[in-house]
Amino acid sequence: MTEKEYRSSIEAILFAAGDPVEVKRLAETLELTESAVKTQMDILIDEYAAMDRGITIIRLLDSYQMVSVKKYAPQVRKAMDLRRNIPLSQAAMEVLAVIAYNQPVTKSFVEQVRGVDCSGVIGSLTTKGLIEERGRLELPGRPLLYGTTDHFLRCFSISSLDELPPIPKDEDKGDRGKQLSIFENETENTENPDDDTVTASVEEIVAEAVEGK
Repeated sequence: MTEKEYRSSIEAILFAAGDPVEVKRLAETLELTESAVKTQMDILIDEYAAMDRGITIIRLLDSYQMVSVKKYAPQVRKAMDLRRNIPLSQAAMEVLAVIAYNQPVTKSFVEQVRGVDCSGVIGSLTTKGLIEERGRLELPGRPLLYGTTDHFLRCFSISSLDELPPIPKDEDKGDRGKQLSIFENETENTENPDDDTVTASVEEIVAEAVEGK
């Protein structure tokens, strides 16, 4: 096959799959090296960007997925009669931050960091597909371990956890403030744990990604 035919094949596979497809699987299917697949993927992604299409391809860790372009979300939502979910609360954002930067972690670890029970929040984040179970810790009781998902990466428009911004050095706020500011552009007041307000930018990012859940 020519390079264009390889790219067309990849496009067809991603469209048919719907879910993320691993580079390894694409390489085995097309009988190419993983490096060659990544090269073709980079070209294909650039082609979509140049044509200003309604769909694009994103990388999630070692996988690729075909998705709709965010700016057309209102039209997609209207056509599919999708309703926007309630934005994540400040408590949920805090728990998500703790898990994202320390994963895999147990519920007890998250509760130790936050100082309050997190059972309900963890359940909600799991339902929304932002976190998932990652096995059990080999300790008495074998508590569940949690980590973020590919859906989490899509929420924050990053390809891997390596792209998470570094934790700000702010000794005045303590660890809780550091974790929370990552997801709130360091503009939110972190002193009131009962304030469920989050910044508009975070609300939009999360709501757009979880609305179909």
